[in-house]
This record gives sequence, C-alpha cells and structure tokens, in this order.
Amino acid sequence: MFPMVISAREVREAKELLEECRTELREQGVTVDRVEVGVMIETPAAVMIADELAEEVDFFSLGTNDLTQYTLAIDRQNPKLDEFYDPHHPAVLRMIKHTIEAGHRHGCWVGICGELGADLALTETFLRMGVDELSVSPAAVLPMRKAIRGMDLSGERCTTV
Repeated sequence: MFPMVISAREVREAKELLEECRTELREQGVTVDRVEVGVMIETPAAVMIADELAEEVDFFSLGTNDLTQYTLAIDRQNPKLDEFYDPHHPAVLRMIKHTIEAGHRHGCWVGICGELGADLALTETFLRMGVDELSVSPAAVLPMRKAIRGMDLSGERCTTV
C-alpha cells in the first residue's frame, strides 16, 4: 500500500519499483506470489482523482485522520485548533463516499482506517455507503461487531451525506 499518493503517475512509478523488487527476488530463487496493490487515500487530491487511481490498484484505504486534517486545513497536533477538527464534517464524509463510489466503479475494494474506522456513530453510515472494510484496533473489534450485528441494513444505501 502506497501512502500519501496525489497522482496516478506516482502509483505507476511505485508499481514499477515493486516489480523490480519482485524480479530481484525471483532471480534469487524466492517465490513471489501476486500481491494486492493499494493506495492510502489521505489527501483531497487523491479523492478528486480516485477514479484514475482506482484504475491502477486493487484497493483503497481511506486514512481518515490525515484526510480530515487536510480537508479541513487543521493542524491536528495544535490543541488550540481542536474545536475545528471535526471528522464528522460533511466535507469529510462526502470525500469518503466519493472515494468508495469511485473505487467500486473500478472494481477496487475500499477500507476505512484511522479514528473514524472505529467511530460507532458512523458505522452504519459507512456500511450504507458501501465500505468493504473497517480497520479498528483490537480493543474496538468486539464493540464494533456488536454494533454491526444489531443493525438492520436492509433499507436504502446512503445516497446523501
């Protein structure tokens, strides 16, 4: 998984380097299976070109901490700005939805990691958006599982955020 991607060119170059490494390993007699290649979607730029990126990779992982920071132009390390750091901001949620839709249009699975992955207040929203995976810390697995099992997702998909 390649982090902080902002262009398809970067992904293509990284995949070339990956293939060079795979070739070197094979030349050394190491068996190299196919590996799924993905990108972290952490910047608004990556979200806006998600369709183009999805043509290059197998999956997306939405890095919600960085995505929130860069979308809202907030330094999350500065406690004076805490009141402005809102991972539930509609712009952040729309970027997540856009990324999921773009990934799925091109056959990529899409996961959410970062603090929002374990945010039970948004779990149903993410599932209705069609997210394929929620990455959470071990301590959050059981509460997440319980919450998901208690949901009725038979209704409509999330169409607006």
